[in-house]
Amino acid sequence: GTLSQPIFERSKARARRNPRMGKGALGTAGGYATRDFEHKDGREPHHARKMEILKKYPQMKKLMGPEPLTKYTVAATVLFQVCAAIGTRDWSWPAYLAFIYVVGATINHSLFLAIHELSHNLGFKSVPLNKLLSMAANLPIGIPYCVTFKPYHMEHHRYQGDDGVDTDIPTELESWFVTKTATCYLDHTLRKTVYMFCQIFAYAFRPMLVKPELVPKDGWFALNWAVQVAFDATLVYFFGVNAMLYMLLSTFFAGSIHPTAGHFLAEHYVVEGKTETYSYYGPLNYLAYNVGYHNEHHDFPNIAWRNLPKVREIAPEYYNDLPQCKSWPGMIIQYILDDRLGPYSRVKRDHQE
Repeated sequence: GTLSQPIFERSKARARRNPRMGKGALGTAGGYATRDFEHKDGREPHHARKMEILKKYPQMKKLMGPEPLTKYTVAATVLFQVCAAIGTRDWSWPAYLAFIYVVGATINHSLFLAIHELSHNLGFKSVPLNKLLSMAANLPIGIPYCVTFKPYHMEHHRYQGDDGVDTDIPTELESWFVTKTATCYLDHTLRKTVYMFCQIFAYAFRPMLVKPELVPKDGWFALNWAVQVAFDATLVYFFGVNAMLYMLLSTFFAGSIHPTAGHFLAEHYVVEGKTETYSYYGPLNYLAYNVGYHNEHHDFPNIAWRNLPKVREIAPEYYNDLPQCKSWPGMIIQYILDDRLGPYSRVKRDHQE
């Protein structure tokens, strides 16, 4: 049997194409973790599909543009987190940590995705207003990153899968440590568990290590740091270290083994065998600015979160038959327990301008 069946509809093509994906690649009974990335030629698939859909459904253009509701959802979630950080600072450690994992991490993950929306200028028509709202969304996260995030994310869209350009792809060092040097199924599973638990650090540091030249060196970068440091210092000064710890632990768990963090894996890890972007249409989208509509988002990155479901409604023949992720938490479990999956389960292509 295969763990992937409940989560994805698996194709056997991957195993046929990769001779290393046979019994015993890690010396395990039935385990066959791939030891290389999925290499493809040509451009990422989203641009061509976008042009085809626009030709067939020109009304799609009416969905493009900013979403007025975003500024209100950001303001509400930031205010809630500040109140929660203050209100829980004297709780017992078990209750404090449980609340952080269940509530705080979920909200900070939502704020990650608000910053993602705003990096596409989908909160306001004005670019500066999007940056300022992004800095407000950044406050409960505790670490200034929203200005740095944007140039790397734009590269991810323009050059999805391009070697050395798309910093969303795990590095060879990460893949070597997690999969290539694993000695057996149990070893591989434990390494993936640790990697998933600490994956927020990979997402935080990998882009700057792979392409340091993309780090902004302007006034917006300085303002992001100044605003964040001032907020953090104010929080600690008036409400103590535990209020700040609430924010930082919420950020850590938001990017760790958490139900909403399953989207990091579900979006682009090759599970079905050939597809490099997957959508998820489940209820966690309500907490995540519809980022689960990921094929739709990559096809139309200038359509805001509230309108992404309409893309699929208008052009269902382009999306309904694509492989889909059925569960973000299930994807995390599958990634850890299925020996075939690991950091190498990503598409790579030679960079082309």
